Amino acid sequence: MRNLLFGLLVLLVSACWPSSFSFKDKGGMPEEWKTFTLKTLEIDAATCPMNFAAMLSEKMKDGVQNNTPLLLNTSFGNGEVNMDGKITQYTVQPLAIQGNDKASQNRLTMTVQMNISIKKPKEEQWTLTSTRFADFNAGTNLSEVENKLFEDISAQIVQDLINKLLSNW
Repeated sequence: MRNLLFGLLVLLVSACWPSSFSFKDKGGMPEEWKTFTLKTLEIDAATCPMNFAAMLSEKMKDGVQNNTPLLLNTSFGNGEVNMDGKITQYTVQPLAIQGNDKASQNRLTMTVQMNISIKKPKEEQWTLTSTRFADFNAGTNLSEVENKLFEDISAQIVQDLINKLLSNW
């Protein structure tokens, strides 16, 4: 009887045991995806600093390489995943208007539109529009905090891109 219970227990545990496991999360990416390309973003927002497009492009490349199994291919269009896009909005708006019609906070908003071309396993075209913002004290000059705000906003936009690639949504 004891041997029978032990045998049933072993059979039950082995039936539920995974055939393989790994500590590396592959997410929802197809196995055919090995490389990606990303063309330097364009600027279509009049007030956006000129260097932000190149800086955000580099952050996106680093983010995808560090958080997915994809490797960067420097020849645009030759990856399984090819991306290009533009910064379409870069605005500062008053927020939290006080009784004297002055804002206590301002909001910097940035929008990026991405075109993602998939070659494998089947050809697809995706779009991603990511709008993110960061608030700052209205008494502070934008030029004093702009780089910090850009870092905060760009980190969120990069995460949106990674989420899009990993989840295929």
